[in-house]
Amino acid sequence: MLEIKTIGLFFVTAVFEILGCYLPYLWLKEDKSVWLLVPAAICLALFAWLLSLHPTAAGRVYAAYGGVYIFVAILWLWVVDGIRPSLWDVVGVSVAMLGMVIIMFAPRAT
Repeated sequence: MLEIKTIGLFFVTAVFEILGCYLPYLWLKEDKSVWLLVPAAICLALFAWLLSLHPTAAGRVYAAYGGVYIFVAILWLWVVDGIRPSLWDVVGVSVAMLGMVIIMFAPRAT
């Protein structure tokens, strides 16, 4: 159950981080409203708070989170940007997710 909770929390965290970066991108590159910076700041604050909810060392959480972030970013590429991931995108995501599982769930002495 801990594994599902951890991965789920990482997924929600990644969505907030991507939104926090994507909204300013829309303002800067797509000439959208500057008001997008307000929800962007809120998303980034939620992203930081969500990372703090993990019970293990911060460095380990940040390292492992990167694998899930990569997965969600490639999913975003497909769903939001409309670009189908390549075979190499899928291979890279698989390697990153394997790294996340090893970092977060490998047995270690307490």
